[in-house]
Amino acid sequence: MLSSHNDDNEALDARDDQPLLAAPKEENWRPPRGFLWVEFAIFANVFLYGFDGTITAATYAVISSEFDAANTASWLTTAYLVTSTAFQPLYGRFSDIFGRRVCFFVSTITFAVGCLGCSLAHNIILVNCMRALTGFGGGGLMTMATIVNSDMIPFKKRGMYQALQNAMFGFGAICGASFGGSIADTIGWRWCFLLQVPISAVALFLGWMVIRNPIEMHPTWKEIQAKVDFSGALLLVAAISIQLVGLSLGGNELPWSSGWVIASLVGSFILLGIFLLVETKTTAIPVIPLRMLRGRNPVAIQTANVCAGTAAYAYLFMLPLFFQVVLLDSPTKAGARLAIPSLATPIGGLIAGVVMSRWGKLITLVQIGALCMTFGNALVTSLSFYDSKWKYLAFIFPANLGQGIIYPAILFTTLASFDHADHAVSASTVYLIRSLGSVWGVAVTATIVQNTLSWRLPHALASIPNKEQVIDDIRHSVTALRQLPPDIQLRAREVYYDGIKYSFATSTAIAAVAIIASLFPHNRGLRNTH
Repeated sequence: MLSSHNDDNEALDARDDQPLLAAPKEENWRPPRGFLWVEFAIFANVFLYGFDGTITAATYAVISSEFDAANTASWLTTAYLVTSTAFQPLYGRFSDIFGRRVCFFVSTITFAVGCLGCSLAHNIILVNCMRALTGFGGGGLMTMATIVNSDMIPFKKRGMYQALQNAMFGFGAICGASFGGSIADTIGWRWCFLLQVPISAVALFLGWMVIRNPIEMHPTWKEIQAKVDFSGALLLVAAISIQLVGLSLGGNELPWSSGWVIASLVGSFILLGIFLLVETKTTAIPVIPLRMLRGRNPVAIQTANVCAGTAAYAYLFMLPLFFQVVLLDSPTKAGARLAIPSLATPIGGLIAGVVMSRWGKLITLVQIGALCMTFGNALVTSLSFYDSKWKYLAFIFPANLGQGIIYPAILFTTLASFDHADHAVSASTVYLIRSLGSVWGVAVTATIVQNTLSWRLPHALASIPNKEQVIDDIRHSVTALRQLPPDIQLRAREVYYDGIKYSFATSTAIAAVAIIASLFPHNRGLRNTH
């Protein structure tokens, strides 16, 4: 059974009928009874976490174009990421209050309901709202998997299990990338979300069968208020949402000098400042425990973490757009191309898992991962409008290989910096900070592309009739771009290419910051490393 409190360990050790312990012993450890079914349950959710990310990347241009909303397509991803980011750390807090079982159920059910809502939605606003609901559940899929494994598996033995978890995440990402476009092209994009519901049902059933808490937990509302930082979570959601509104509107729907845009951006920074102030004063368990961000190692590692998240999602968000606009790939073909970088992620995770299990070398892995991400983003930035076909295969591999290496390395470096009692909150903190980077990566690159279109298309299409209408159609629908006459289409594609290239250059620079940050940590103070 899974324990929610380390104080219960002695009681648990005295009971032979408890198969899963909260503080696993290093010596002579063997998988406890029910371990395999627990892994199946959490691996199903990890699969969905990977599947949903790439299937959305492969189809967001199709979905937004159907609703004439390609200029706000980033919200299909950011709506998910905002709620996922804000509520990810709360799963760690709630799992300590209500137990792992309840939080596993909440994340799985909410994710499934959100996916079902996306498949039934008939306007872009409802789709975005359902993506936000999906993010509320999705924030717990990977977090609860990591926390449950932390309860069951000793730290030194967890590297290979984390590698298997990364492999399952990568397998889900490959399936989402490979089949997302073809599903959208054949039976429709709604099935991309609907097909995730039965997998969630399987995970829910397995979790109901095998995940238990050692004691019945009935916290009062006062106890919940004392432990959960609701005000911090709400401030974080509000700050990020307002910031994304400003980035989305600026240079897109409104000029950057607009009072609404300036107020959104300034307001978001004020709210972030209030959020940090609340985190220092709250009597509850803070969303971001600032004590985990003090010192040379935490600052350097979390700087690399946020940069890795920003660069990774900026890259993932732009890659399918590059294929569909510059190369004129169908969604099926663009999705199939995403299988290559998706395959690289679990390979990187497997490499990281083996190295961590045998030699440790956590900080070295962070450095190697950041280097691979920077090199990979730079390679894609170097692609010309017309280029050799082999480059479209080879150049897109290294960035995701680096992502597969750096993600688990950062997680385990953070876990190794704190005691086992802090592993749930430290894992949640890693995912939160990474997700913040992911939100910014999508928002910033989408803003770069849309601003490039706004600035450059009027000049590139100056000589055509109905210029304003054509430009509006191009910015609202990728499908409209394909229907233009060849000469006009070429000019529009060249502008799109410039915007996408600027985005890749930005993600390269951000990944380079991760390299610099990774040079500062040291092994002194890390626990349980070789």
